[in-house]
Amino acid sequence: MKKILVADSLSPEVFEELKSIPGFEVTLKTGMDEAELIKTIPEFHAAVVRGATKVTKNAIEAASNMELIIRAGIGLDNIDVAAAQEKGIQVTNTPAATSISVAEHAFGLMLAAVRNHGRANLSMKEHKWEKKVLSGTELYGKTLGVIGIGRIGLEVAKRALAFGMKVIAYDVIEVKIDLDVKQVGLEELIAQADIITLHVPLTEETKHIVSDAELEKMKDGVIIINVSRGGTVDEKALLRALESGKVRAAGLDVFEKEPPDDFSLVDNPNVIATPHIGAAAKEGQKRAAMEVIEILKERLA
Repeated sequence: MKKILVADSLSPEVFEELKSIPGFEVTLKTGMDEAELIKTIPEFHAAVVRGATKVTKNAIEAASNMELIIRAGIGLDNIDVAAAQEKGIQVTNTPAATSISVAEHAFGLMLAAVRNHGRANLSMKEHKWEKKVLSGTELYGKTLGVIGIGRIGLEVAKRALAFGMKVIAYDVIEVKIDLDVKQVGLEELIAQADIITLHVPLTEETKHIVSDAELEKMKDGVIIINVSRGGTVDEKALLRALESGKVRAAGLDVFEKEPPDDFSLVDNPNVIATPHIGAAAKEGQKRAAMEVIEILKERLA
């Protein structure tokens, strides 16, 4: 009997399906800090997490029976992959499952930024009618710069093309794209784009990939969208650029610290902010959970 620890919530129907698989004993225990996870993890053969649970080196060292750790979602930044690999533990995720969810959220932030949806909503709730001061711009005809043209970046590009935008993209490697998307260098993208959206993991190379130097080279009035990872954008630099007017608006779903200690960036009137909910659509979460089940069947059978 393989013991499976589900450390973050899954949809009830998917959890019930997981429990019904012969040969699996499934335990749901959420909200654990590191100390509790260290006490809990030794008896389990596999662990399933989303974004909340941090599988640290200390937790992995305590995982005496662990064979497999699965992140139900995109990225592995909440798992110490190196420590797991040293111990011979497989680590995987479900990168494709929530791509549409995140791409749609990015596009929603983009629309909100160009049309002042956030400010207009707050204004109306204060019973004001600020029609003249809240006029915006169209996406049509604008140049969208996509930093990171993987699964999510491609989904964003598809939607941008449908809106009549010109799309340029940068990635560390040249990607084969069957879309009308021009691949350019990072400096060219930064200089040409009216709107820049980030879809990269947080690594040593991508940390603060958008900071003071990059912001200075951007068009006046540029819009920044980030639904990738906190830390890819230098938040202090972005706030300075918003305050100076260099950046017209920003749509942010991710932050360097979550939740933030300092809400100065969020409080800026030209920032649309959401609490890391890009992947939190029911359809995407269900796809991710169903993929988790298939991985468990395949690798622990």
